[in-house]
Amino acid sequence: MAETGPTTLGDLAFEVRSKNAGPFWITMELFMRDAEGYGIAADAAFLNERTVAELYGVDETRIQMFRIPSLNVVKISFPRPVGQGSLRDRDIHSGQQHVPLAMLPVPTAC
Repeated sequence: MAETGPTTLGDLAFEVRSKNAGPFWITMELFMRDAEGYGIAADAAFLNERTVAELYGVDETRIQMFRIPSLNVVKISFPRPVGQGSLRDRDIHSGQQHVPLAMLPVPTAC
């Protein structure tokens, strides 16, 4: 029998996605399956600006978080490390940036 790892935000979500929010910002969205999962994702003690800053190496004062309980959605936006389409841009559509967020383990206390 295979071992299973810890529960992640991606396990609790219907969808986790990232995309451009203009050429200089990235937006990520957590579409949670239910109110219980939303409660975990929206818990500021667990998922906050500091957590996102550590995951993505950005200044936590530049991170914007929006919690939308009526939709069970958490939206996170922050500046891209480089402008879209610039020489060092490795993900022009920011479509792969959600992976560290989706893989974030949920604390067992949640």
